[in-house]
Amino acid sequence: MGFFGCWLTPVSVAGWPDELLSSKIQSLCPTITGNVCCTEAQFNTLREQVQQAIPFLVGCPACLRNFLNLFCELTCSPNQSLFINVTAISKVNNNMTVDGIDFYVTDSFGEGLYDSCKDVKFGTMNSRAIQFIGAGAQNFKEWFAFIGRQAELRAPGSPYAIKFLSNATESSGMKPMNVSIYSCGDISLGCSCGDCPSSPVCSNTAPPAHHKAGSCSLRVGSLKAKCIDFALAILYITLVSTFLGWGLFHRTRERNPRSRTKPFLNVNDGGQLHSVNRQKDENLPMQMLEDHPQIRNGVQLSVVQGYMSNFYRRYGTWVARNPTLVLCSSLAMVLVLCLGLVRFKVETRPEKLWVGPGSKAAEEKQFFDSHLAPFYRIEQLILATTPDAVDGKLPSIVTEDNIKLLFEIQKKVDGIRANYLGSMISLNDICMKPLDQDCATQSVLQYFKMDPENYDNYGGVEHLKYCFEHYSSADKCMSAFKGPLDPSTALGGFPGNNYSEASAFIITYPVNNAIDKEGNETQKAVAWEKAFIQLVKDELLPMVQSKNVTVSFSSESSIEEELKRESTADAITIVISYLVMFAYISLTLGDTPRLSSFYISSKVLLGLCGVMLVMLSVLASVGFFSAIGVKSTLIIMEVIPFLVLAVGVDNMCILVHAVKRQPLELPLEGRISNALVEVGPSITLASLSEVLAFAVGSFIPMPACRVFSMFAALAVLLDFLLQVTAFVALIVFDFLRAEDKRVDCFPCVRVSSSYADSDKGIDHRKPGILVRYMKEVHAPILSLWGVKIIVISLFLGCALASIALCTRIEPGLEQKIVLPRDSYLQGYFNNVSEYLRIGPPLYFVVKNYNYSSESRHTNQLCSISQCESDSLLNEIARASLTPESSYIAMPAASWLDDFLVWMSPEAFGCCRKFTNGSYCPPDDQPPCCSSNDVACGMNGVCKDCTTCFRHSDLQNDRPSTVQFKEKLPWFLDALPSADCAKGGHGAYTTSVELEGYDNGIIQASSFRTYHTPLNKQVDYVNSMRAAREFSSKVSDSLKIEIFPYSVFYMFFEQYLDIWRTALMNLAIAIGAVFIVCLIITSSFWSSAIILLVLAMIVVDLMGVMAILEIQLNAVSVVNLVMSVGIAVEFCVHVTHAFSVSSGDKDQRTKEALGTMGASVFSGITLTKLVGVIVLCFSRTEVFVVYYFKMYLALVLLGFLHGLVFLPVFLSMFGPPSRCVLVEQGEDHPSAS
Repeated sequence: MGFFGCWLTPVSVAGWPDELLSSKIQSLCPTITGNVCCTEAQFNTLREQVQQAIPFLVGCPACLRNFLNLFCELTCSPNQSLFINVTAISKVNNNMTVDGIDFYVTDSFGEGLYDSCKDVKFGTMNSRAIQFIGAGAQNFKEWFAFIGRQAELRAPGSPYAIKFLSNATESSGMKPMNVSIYSCGDISLGCSCGDCPSSPVCSNTAPPAHHKAGSCSLRVGSLKAKCIDFALAILYITLVSTFLGWGLFHRTRERNPRSRTKPFLNVNDGGQLHSVNRQKDENLPMQMLEDHPQIRNGVQLSVVQGYMSNFYRRYGTWVARNPTLVLCSSLAMVLVLCLGLVRFKVETRPEKLWVGPGSKAAEEKQFFDSHLAPFYRIEQLILATTPDAVDGKLPSIVTEDNIKLLFEIQKKVDGIRANYLGSMISLNDICMKPLDQDCATQSVLQYFKMDPENYDNYGGVEHLKYCFEHYSSADKCMSAFKGPLDPSTALGGFPGNNYSEASAFIITYPVNNAIDKEGNETQKAVAWEKAFIQLVKDELLPMVQSKNVTVSFSSESSIEEELKRESTADAITIVISYLVMFAYISLTLGDTPRLSSFYISSKVLLGLCGVMLVMLSVLASVGFFSAIGVKSTLIIMEVIPFLVLAVGVDNMCILVHAVKRQPLELPLEGRISNALVEVGPSITLASLSEVLAFAVGSFIPMPACRVFSMFAALAVLLDFLLQVTAFVALIVFDFLRAEDKRVDCFPCVRVSSSYADSDKGIDHRKPGILVRYMKEVHAPILSLWGVKIIVISLFLGCALASIALCTRIEPGLEQKIVLPRDSYLQGYFNNVSEYLRIGPPLYFVVKNYNYSSESRHTNQLCSISQCESDSLLNEIARASLTPESSYIAMPAASWLDDFLVWMSPEAFGCCRKFTNGSYCPPDDQPPCCSSNDVACGMNGVCKDCTTCFRHSDLQNDRPSTVQFKEKLPWFLDALPSADCAKGGHGAYTTSVELEGYDNGIIQASSFRTYHTPLNKQVDYVNSMRAAREFSSKVSDSLKIEIFPYSVFYMFFEQYLDIWRTALMNLAIAIGAVFIVCLIITSSFWSSAIILLVLAMIVVDLMGVMAILEIQLNAVSVVNLVMSVGIAVEFCVHVTHAFSVSSGDKDQRTKEALGTMGASVFSGITLTKLVGVIVLCFSRTEVFVVYYFKMYLALVLLGFLHGLVFLPVFLSMFGPPSRCVLVEQGEDHPSAS
C-alpha cells in the first residue's frame, strides 16, 4: 500500500523506468520526466486511487492537471524526499508500511489548486464536484484536511494519514513542493465558463443584473410614494379644483335672474312620440298646464325604443289575453332543452379545468411526456416538531426517538397493500427505481440503507449528522438506491446549511407516472395513494400525536379527491342562500302586509314560480351544452343558479311593481301592456347587456371560466325570455287570482273578505315606504349643491385611489383557498411553504439536437472544456449565480457533459471495451468483479479491457457522428459506481430520446436543474416568466429550439397574461354594453354616462380586491366581467327613467328615484345582499373570498354608484329630457 518506496527503502532509489512504465507515467503525470521514484506496482496503485476522482474533474483540464500533479509528485517525484517526511510506520505481515506522513506544499499551490477546482460542476447531482471529492471544502486547507484523512482498510481514500504543511524550518532541510499551477482560465488547458466563471473569456459575459419588480417612486419630504400614486394625486387635485371652480361659476350665474334659462325645452329630433299615461304628473309646470289645457306630456323615443315600445304594447295585450298559451309554449321550449341533461357530465380533472387546449405549457407538457417521460407522481409526508412551550422555538427533529419513529412509519408504509382488480399493490410495485432495484425514497433513513438494523451498527444520530456533511463522499452514506441523497431534500426548517437543526423530516415517495391517466399503471398508483392517505389518517396521525410531533401529508391524487369532496361541502349553504332569497322575493313582490288581507295580497306563489323559472333557465342552459358535449364544472353547479337568481330577481320586481303602479280603472290587459311599455325597453337593455358581458368571458382561454361564461350567458338569456313570457303570464294569473279574492298558495280557496279596500289604484293607495323615502328624503338631500360637490369629489377620489391600488393586486390562486377549510391539505400546504428549502425541478428541453461532427450544437449546449462560453449549460450556470431574479437554484445536470467526460480517454475507468469491441464495465462491477471478490479487476476477466478511444481517435476531444451514435446507448446503460461515477443509467435514463437518433438528430433531450424555493403564488408566476425569458433569449442566441418545463407550469401559464386577459375582457364587456345602450337609446350622452358608471364600479371593485388582498385569477376575472353585467342593473333603469321624465334636471332625478330607485334598491340591492350574506358561512374559502367578499363589495358599490353618484351626476350633467309637449289635436304616430 505504500507509495513512497524511494523514501522508505534506500534500495529503491530514483532511477530510469523502462520504456513501457515511462509511457504509462507520462500519460498520467506529464510533469515527471526522467528519473522516477515509484515502481510499476506503486504507479498502478496511484492510478487506481485517482481513477475515482478523474470523472468528476475531467471536464476542466486545468483542475484535473493540478489535482493529478499533487498525487504524482506525492508518489513518483524523484525529489519527494525534499517535501515528504514519514512520521509514522507500522508493521503488517512482517512488512514495514507507512502510517502517516507530513507533506510540505506551498500555500500558492494549494490556493491555485482549490481556485481551479472550486466551481467545477458535477452535473449528475446538480452540484459542484468539490462536494464529492472535497466534502464541500470552502478553502484549500479544508480540502487538504479531507484528502489527508486516513481511510479504513480497503475503503476508497488515503491508506495513511497525510498532514499538509506549508512552512518548513531550515534545520529540517525540507522544501515545500511547488510545481507549476494552471489557472482554470489558462488558454491551453481552458475550462468552460460553467466550471470557471472567473475565466477572462467568461468575465465579458456578466451574469444578468437583478431587476427588482418595483416601479418608479418619488420622495416628498419624509413621504415616499409611487409615481402612479403621485400622478393620480395631482390629477385628483386638478380635477376637483376645476370642478369646484366650474360649480362656483355655475351657482353665481344661476342666482343671476338675467341668466336663467326657461325651465322647459321642446325637443324634436324626429324620433317617435309616445304618450305617458299618468293620472297626475307632478313634474309638468302647473302654469303651463293651466295656460294650455289641451297640452299633454309625451315621450320622444329613439327609433329602436319606439319599435320596442310598440312591440311590448301589442305583446302585453296578447299575453294578457292568452296567458295559458304563452306559459305552456315557453315552458315546453325550456323543457326540450332540459332533455340534454341525460348527457350531463362534470369535469373534475384540474388540467382540464384550468388549462386551455391551445396552451403553450400544455403542448410542452405533452411533448415532454411523450418524448421523454411523464414527471413522477409525488407522495409526501412531513413530520415536524411542535414549538417549545418556553421560548416558542422549534426544536431539532434529529433525535434518536424521532428517527426510530420514522422507521416505524416507514414499516407501515411498506406494509400498505392496495386492492386493484384483485391484485394487491405495494409501494415496491409502483415506485420509481433509478437502477431498477430499490425505490428512490427521499428520506434520511437512506443514510441507514432504509434498514433499522443499521441504525446502531452505523452509529445512530452521530452517523446521521456525519452524513449531512459527507453525503456525497462517504460510501456508508450512500443510499439504498445507490445514489447520494442531498439532505436538503429530506430535511426542512433548517437555517442555512445547518442540517442538524432541522425541525422537519420530509419523506417523499416518487412513483412512476404514465401518460394515459385512465390506464392500469395510473389506476394502480391511485389505488395505492388512497390506501396511503387512509393509513395516515387512521394510524399515523394518532401515532405521532403521542410523540409531540405533527404530520402533514399529500398524494398526487389528493387535490382532485378533495375538490370532489368540496362539491358537496357547501350544498347546505347554497340551498339556504336560495331559500333566503326566495323568501325575500316573495315578501318584496307582495303589497305592504295587512293582517286582514295578506293571504290575498301576498305574492309567495308568484315568487316561488319566479324562482322555479330561474332554475329552469339554468337547467336548460346546462342541458343545451350537455347535449352538444360540453362538460359542466363545480363552479357552474354552485354559482350560476345564484348568479341568475340575483340577476333575474330585479326584473321580476320591476315587472310586478310596474303592473301595480298602473291605475285599476284600466282592464288587466291594459295594465300589463302599459307596464311592459314602461319597463320593457330598460329590462331588455339591461338583460342584453348582461348576456353580452357574460358572453365576453367565453374568450378567456381557461376552460373552467370559458365554460362558466358560456353557461351563464345562455342561462341569463333564457331567464330573460322566460321573464317576458312565462313570468308575465304568471303575473296575469296572479292578478286574476287576487281580483277573484283567492288565497295565495291555495288559489282554489276563495274568501269573501272586503278585499277591494286593500287593493285600490295608485291614486287611492299610499305609496310604499321606499318610494316615499326616495322622493321625500333621498332625492332632496342629493339635490343640495354642497352634497353634490361632496359626492362627486368623494367618488372621483375613490376611483383614482382604486386605480392606484390596482397595481398592488397580485396574480395567482392560493391552493389553500380552493380546498375545504377542514381539508388535510390545508396543513400540508402550510408546512410546504414553511419547511421546504428546495424548489420544484426545472427541465430545459432541447428539440432536434444535431450531434453530427459537422454541427456546432454539441459545443453550443455543453459546459466542459472547449464548449462555447455562451452555451446553454454555461448560461444556466451563470443564471444560477443570481437566483433572486432567475429563480434557478443550481447548475443543470447535463447528460451531454457527463457523456463527453465518460467517453474521454482521461476517464480511463469509464468507457471501456473488450477485445471483441463489446462494452466492458468498470472494474468494480460484474463481470469484472463479483460482489464476493475481495480484489477486483487486475487479474479478472476485465484485465484486457481498454479505453474506448485514444486522443488521436477524437476530433478536438469530441466524438465523430458514428462514435457518438455508437457509444450513447452504452453510456445510458452504464451503471454509476466508485470507479466511474459518470454512468448514465438512472440519472439520465429518461433524459434522452433514442428513438430515431440514428440519423444524427436527437429529437428531445432535457437538462435538469431546480427552481429556488417558491412560497407564494407570485413566486411561481415570476419563476415561470423568468425561465421562459431565459429560454427565449438562449434559443434566439444559439438558433436551437429550447423550452423550459416544470410540472406546475401548466397551471400557472394563465397568470403570465392575466392582466391583459382581464383588461381586454373588461374593455370588450363594457364596450358591448355601451354599443347596446347606444343602439337602443340613440343617445350618445346617456350611453357615455352608463359607460362611466360601469367603469367606476369595476375600478372600485378592483380597489377593494387590492385592499382585501384578493388575487387576480380566472375566478376573479370572471367575477369582474360578471360585475359589468350586474352593475348594468344599477344604472340602466335609473338613467332610462331620468331620460323619459319631464321638468328640470333636479325634478327628473327626483322622479327617476321615485319610480325606479325603490325597485333598484329592493329588487336588486337587498335581494342580492341577503343572498350574498349567507355565503359567508361557506366551508370553502374560495366562496368566502371570491363570492361573498367580491359580491358583497359589488352590491354595495353598485348601490352607492347607482343610487347616490348616478343621480347626482345626472342632475348636473344628465342628457336632455325626451319629454315633449304635444297638443291633443295633433296626430302623431303613437302607440296610445
